[in-house]
Amino acid sequence: MAEDFLTRILDKKREEVGAAKRAAPLDLLKERASGPVSRRPFFGKLAAPVRFGGNIIAEIKRGSPSRGILRADLDPAALARSYEKGGAAALSVLTDREFFHGGPEDLKAARAAANLPVLRKDFLISAYQVYESAVMGADAVLLIVRALPPDLLAECLDLCRRLQLDALVEVHSAREVETAAGAGARLIGINNRDLRTFKTDVRTSVELAALLGPGQVAVAESGIGERAQVERLLDAGIWNFLIGESLVRASDPENHIRRLLGLE
Repeated sequence: MAEDFLTRILDKKREEVGAAKRAAPLDLLKERASGPVSRRPFFGKLAAPVRFGGNIIAEIKRGSPSRGILRADLDPAALARSYEKGGAAALSVLTDREFFHGGPEDLKAARAAANLPVLRKDFLISAYQVYESAVMGADAVLLIVRALPPDLLAECLDLCRRLQLDALVEVHSAREVETAAGAGARLIGINNRDLRTFKTDVRTSVELAALLGPGQVAVAESGIGERAQVERLLDAGIWNFLIGESLVRASDPENHIRRLLGLE
């Protein structure tokens, strides 16, 4: 039986959240999150293919459980600037430390270096982490349907609205699409990677995008590294692409984004 990566990650995340609550109680985070905010529009940048016929959410990702360290000399600020110059619509920054070798400092550095909206990509299991994301300076958070009971997913989406955070709700099956819709999700991330095994198949995005309802916007996630894949997804009516590994590994990330957008 394949090892379930997500189960391992979520078990560790529960430990981390418990420790974080002891260090910074929820009431303290609520107070910090209640001040004036200056969010950059994440959903607004992705609602339509405004600039190049497609939008790339360019990811800053130091490593993964399946690939190990992707780039030992990764500089979040320099990479964010390169992504912005290449034409990225938004940034995604991994803040998980145990499995992806990132951290909140990567998000803060990337956001300070570019003018793009920034998604905090992590494994949220608690409303506490939504407040934490707001305090961290994120413009949007990732909510994974498989990691959250339906009532907690709806609670986190409501909290995001109150904190003026956008939410990318991630699915991997038809049932999860239904759960996301029932919770009121607008931006649906279709993960081509099975989080149990970390294997990818871009057909997942094509199949599940056809199930989205009016007002829902798809984002194809994972396993995208070539222009031909982008074109296939565009043909399926998907114009948003979250791309990480191929960009992080690229010798020239700026030009790689341009190639993916069909600009070179």
